[in-house]
Amino acid sequence: MAFENKFIQQRIEKVELLRAEGINPYSNDSRRNTTIVKYLNVNSDIENMQNKRDENRNYTVSGRIKLFRIMGKASFIKIEDESGMLQIYVTRDNLPEGFYNSTFKKLIEIGDIVEISGFPFVTGQGELSLHCSEFRLLTKAIAPLPEKFHGVTDKEIRYRQRYLDLIMNSEVRKTFQTRSKVISLTRRFFEDKGFLEVETPMMHPIAGGANAKPFVTHHNSLGIDRFLRIAPELYLKRLIVGGFEAVFEINRNFRNEGMDATHNPEFTSIEFYWAYKTYKDLIKITKEYFEYLFDHLRLPIMLPYGDLVINFENFTEIPLIESLTTIGGVAAEVVNDKEKIIEYLKSQNLTVKPGMNLGQLQGELFDEFVEEKLIDPTFITEYPVEISPLARRSDTKPEITERFELFIAGREIANAFSELNDPIDQYERFKGQCDAREAGDDEAHEMDEDFIDALSYGMAPTAGQGIGIDRLVMLLTNEHSIRDVLLFPAMKPLHRDEVHSDEE
Repeated sequence: MAFENKFIQQRIEKVELLRAEGINPYSNDSRRNTTIVKYLNVNSDIENMQNKRDENRNYTVSGRIKLFRIMGKASFIKIEDESGMLQIYVTRDNLPEGFYNSTFKKLIEIGDIVEISGFPFVTGQGELSLHCSEFRLLTKAIAPLPEKFHGVTDKEIRYRQRYLDLIMNSEVRKTFQTRSKVISLTRRFFEDKGFLEVETPMMHPIAGGANAKPFVTHHNSLGIDRFLRIAPELYLKRLIVGGFEAVFEINRNFRNEGMDATHNPEFTSIEFYWAYKTYKDLIKITKEYFEYLFDHLRLPIMLPYGDLVINFENFTEIPLIESLTTIGGVAAEVVNDKEKIIEYLKSQNLTVKPGMNLGQLQGELFDEFVEEKLIDPTFITEYPVEISPLARRSDTKPEITERFELFIAGREIANAFSELNDPIDQYERFKGQCDAREAGDDEAHEMDEDFIDALSYGMAPTAGQGIGIDRLVMLLTNEHSIRDVLLFPAMKPLHRDEVHSDEE
């Protein structure tokens, strides 16, 4: 905190003046008996009364001063709590002698948190307000808020000082309230379906469950390195082996990769595993999940998202290879020929990593020519085995897996498959991933012998799925950067003098 800032210094001086008057500028209690939105709802009938006031009703509200308008012997302020904004009418004659002129007008400012007691009335302009009979300072703010009409618009400041963003932008608070509701509803949905919520380790001996680069930490007591969780999958499937038949975890994952509009190094997802089910059952429950969310959040089925309108009645399914031609426009004779794919990608000025196999190249075609075109909810199914190391092979097409990814608005929202429960096949797939790591793919899966041991005891036919909570909330709140749905997104550090240079 740069206390040398002249505006902060002026407010610190006011703190000392308040103390000199016997007023504690940092109270340790509050007598609030209602929230602002409850006050407004309960007293809406005042407008119909003859004198539009009721001095027999008394309320105490608390909040931060967001507007201050002094008019001689009387003033209007507006205070805000989490629920809403309320206008307060403050007069000299209703406060202790001298308080209005010496304290209220000189030492109370925008940003301070106050407690007001009084009765409801409606102003001549028709606004339901509170007529102040008792005024109490709860917390003196020594840092001035940004100018009201511009608020906090600089995204760097908004993300780095989220508390300031939340103070100034009520719509931002609504976004995070919606996020909280989504997580709560997700938990309720799966519990109602009979799933058991569980917790699995966040520090892993092996970075497993997804192809991703992990963060590494060190366990001092054990004297060994650990990896922050990139996915909980392998632990959740161990629980299926152990006899649980439906489990889920709402979890934080960590991936040491790049940052952009849809990627943050730590993110939230739900993963759930369901014994005696296939990926087809997961398609059905996913549709039910979205219907549940839309119903409880009261969202329109034709959901606006930026310039798009997404039709959530229109869930479609299409195999990945088919999508390359029907959506991506790649010639049919190209999509199943490794050399022709390489030639085609190079003709489109795209870089091809050496050593890529056919499945990986087909994945490149999808990423480049299909993904961004998937606006309405689309289940892309039948992924190649080479890019699905944990998914079950199709019984009729052994080169593909029983897998889907759900895409909405050109982004992946969910990944699911019928789980591989053949320990020998899983061992061979892990070996292939190990070979890829030795060839330079630092995101390839490591060998997890303990997981192979678990599968050796037998895992029931199982389907599993992960849904990205952050991207889902982006969709439902019409936000276009993952940083706008994370309270504290990852940011490059700044020196303290850089942070405060603009404020001075």
